[in-house]
Amino acid sequence: MNAYDEYMKGIVVPMRKELTESGFTELTTAEEVNEHMSNSQGVSLVIINSICGCAAGLARPAVREAVELAEHKPDHLVTVFAGQDKEATAQMRQFFEEVPPSSPSIAVVKDGQLAHFIPREEIEGFEMEQVRDAVKQAIEEAAQ
Repeated sequence: MNAYDEYMKGIVVPMRKELTESGFTELTTAEEVNEHMSNSQGVSLVIINSICGCAAGLARPAVREAVELAEHKPDHLVTVFAGQDKEATAQMRQFFEEVPPSSPSIAVVKDGQLAHFIPREEIEGFEMEQVRDAVKQAIEEAAQ
């Protein structure tokens, strides 16, 4: 591993922990993504994590709070990290081919099918509470 990659892997540790300590499972390989997407039943909340400020100040806090507030909790909480786990992120995006790649972004998947997608354009520039409420509503709608 070159010095740049080693540095970047180290710097994202707290960004990863912010989600994993809230119950999200990291999918770091294309195989893990395929396993999850092929076998998970029910509602999955998927966050394509990122190193950017809108992930730190908006997306990660919004998904954590949305899960806490949702009446119907997602069955699965998973994350891939754009720019870090490149193969896993590319594979996850294959399941959302109808939407352009975006990071950070948030997807609600029901029985392996995309039910709702919140791209960066609906995260950056919004208040965290607006993003949280959009995620919570998407979770609730998918649970019905």
